[in-house]
Amino acid sequence: MNISIEKKRSDCAALPKGWQREEVIRKTGLSAGKVDVYYYRGVRSDASLVPPIRQTASIFKQPVTVYKTQESKVKTDLKHGSQEKPKQLFWEKRLEGLTACDANGVIGTTSLPKYIKSLGPYVSDATTIQSLATALHVSSQPITGQTGSKQTILENPGVFLNPEQPLIAAVTITKEDVRKQEERVKKARLRLQKALAVA
Repeated sequence: MNISIEKKRSDCAALPKGWQREEVIRKTGLSAGKVDVYYYRGVRSDASLVPPIRQTASIFKQPVTVYKTQESKVKTDLKHGSQEKPKQLFWEKRLEGLTACDANGVIGTTSLPKYIKSLGPYVSDATTIQSLATALHVSSQPITGQTGSKQTILENPGVFLNPEQPLIAAVTITKEDVRKQEERVKKARLRLQKALAVA
């Protein structure tokens, strides 16, 4: 298949001195009559031009030269603290409907103490327990619960909910609470020791 073309080259007045415009007219084929335009730079006579100059005649035939004018430094000061992947809001809800079980079947449900209240839109007790258990297991920071009020969190959880804390209202543990828990542990330990002594 022969393709016939016609070339016309002339100085280009719109560009700096030394640039030429070449028009290639296609004479045959499906694209007959179409014009391809190329720009060529001849001998460089204008010293005011500062490199790099992109050679646009044909990007496949003429190279582009890049000159480095300044040193670039990698910014390491942007990393503040640990770069952990952010947690998704309400990701614990993906665990809804799942229950713990052993070889004998489903393990009984767990209930929360009265002073721990669920907080968040459409959050069930099961989701709250999963959220609390995950925070105790994974988080390295203290568990304090959500600091926002119930009303603001229900209106806009995306703004007022802290994904690093479980889906519970803010909890304050007093010294009296700690003392009562220690007493419970002591009593349980004594019962276990008596049971082992009898056996």
